[in-house]
Amino acid sequence: MSEENSCMFLSIIIPIYNEEENLKELLPLLIQNSPKSDREILVVDAASTDQSKEVCHQMGVNYILASEASRATQMNKGAAEAKGSVLYFVHADSRPKDSFFEDISLAISNGKKAGCYRYKFDSDSWMLKINGWFTRFNGLFAGGGDQTLFIQKSFFEELEGFDEEYCIMEDFDLVKRIKAVSDFHIIPKSIMVSARKYDENSWLRVQIANLVAFAYFLMNYPPAKIKSAYFQLLKHR
Repeated sequence: MSEENSCMFLSIIIPIYNEEENLKELLPLLIQNSPKSDREILVVDAASTDQSKEVCHQMGVNYILASEASRATQMNKGAAEAKGSVLYFVHADSRPKDSFFEDISLAISNGKKAGCYRYKFDSDSWMLKINGWFTRFNGLFAGGGDQTLFIQKSFFEELEGFDEEYCIMEDFDLVKRIKAVSDFHIIPKSIMVSARKYDENSWLRVQIANLVAFAYFLMNYPPAKIKSAYFQLLKHR
């Protein structure tokens, strides 16, 4: 997309903690595939101890230090400082499509207020291929953070952003509130996401942890209870 044809200013927000190596791959992808005049990149750090800050400075993107290590808090911090009319939340271990800027611009021009992508894992595991296949459906499990999330900033502010009580499931909570008042759009393309959580645990263990967390979320358990149950089941970096 040429810069003169673009009418959207996109704020790309990346919450991180010790993601130096992922940033070295992700930031060039984002920079090379979006017009500089029509986007900004905000990396919101929870006091990393690696070279994440230096990588951000080398790449010329905005580096913001958050008050605590919580994705919800970090993403709200980025949104508060964002200049764009559209926000795009991206996990550091996700790899958006080269066409992400055009895809989101088209969705917004077609009246979509919020949405995400399908995804597939960077793994040959047939079980993970099945997991990825199900992300095409706009059902109960749609909208997890690995799918990346775009949303009009004004709409995000109407919804009062991410609920910072949630240490996990903050993405599903926001999407639940989006769906209560608007359509939620899934772009029919698959981004690439990391299978590292499965590598550090097992497919079955991660599935059980996800199902427990989601069941607790649907039953309106306190966010602290959901977090505790989830991390008791998983190894986590």
